[in-house]
Amino acid sequence: MDKTILIIIIGMGLVTYIPRMLPLVVFNSVKLPPFLQNVLKNVPYAILGALIIPGIFTINEDIWFGIIGAAVAFLVAYLGANVIVVVLSSILALSIYSFFM
Repeated sequence: MDKTILIIIIGMGLVTYIPRMLPLVVFNSVKLPPFLQNVLKNVPYAILGALIIPGIFTINEDIWFGIIGAAVAFLVAYLGANVIVVVLSSILALSIYSFFM
């Protein structure tokens, strides 16, 4: 293996590790206010929504394709099914929609 590739891999590992490790070290002894704790707990959901919602409307030329898939996935997830069932039910609904439209 080339030495440059090894240095790049180690560098990428450090660049990924440092931003994850620093908040744990810095905020280990700091007690955050409850409001800020609640805001930080909701950040992953906000980011997930920001990543998924544009994809729903741009996955196909037919806008209903994404809307139906998302609606079925949301409904099945709301009913308490696990992730595999949610994904498979959305795929099934979109397969049926594609067959008839």
